[in-house]
Amino acid sequence: QVQLVESGGGLVQAGGSLRLSCVVSGNMFSPSDVGWYRQAPGKQRESVASITRADGVNYAESVKGRFAISQDNAKTAIYLQMNGLTPEDTAVYYCKAVIMDWRGSYNDYWGQGTQVTVSS
Repeated sequence: QVQLVESGGGLVQAGGSLRLSCVVSGNMFSPSDVGWYRQAPGKQRESVASITRADGVNYAESVKGRFAISQDNAKTAIYLQMNGLTPEDTAVYYCKAVIMDWRGSYNDYWGQGTQVTVSS
């Protein structure tokens, strides 16, 4: 069974940094696409950063130059380095992986989320 487990969230002051990690396990094949999303209270979930086979690395405009997404060489972990955090970055952050199963179908898998709170 595929599992994604996030860690690294917490409380940080504005201007600070956090590094989120997402460990992928139980998969037969490496993820084809990965990404980080976030959802603030009362708002819809939005894409923050992604690495896809089709488009490469992409970032939301609001985080460009401050956040960086990466993967380990074995593609078992996904990272999000967040610098220059502002209160507007406060949200629950989720990692997502698109992974092919043994039948050749691609499925989306999500982590449980990790809270990031930025104080002013």
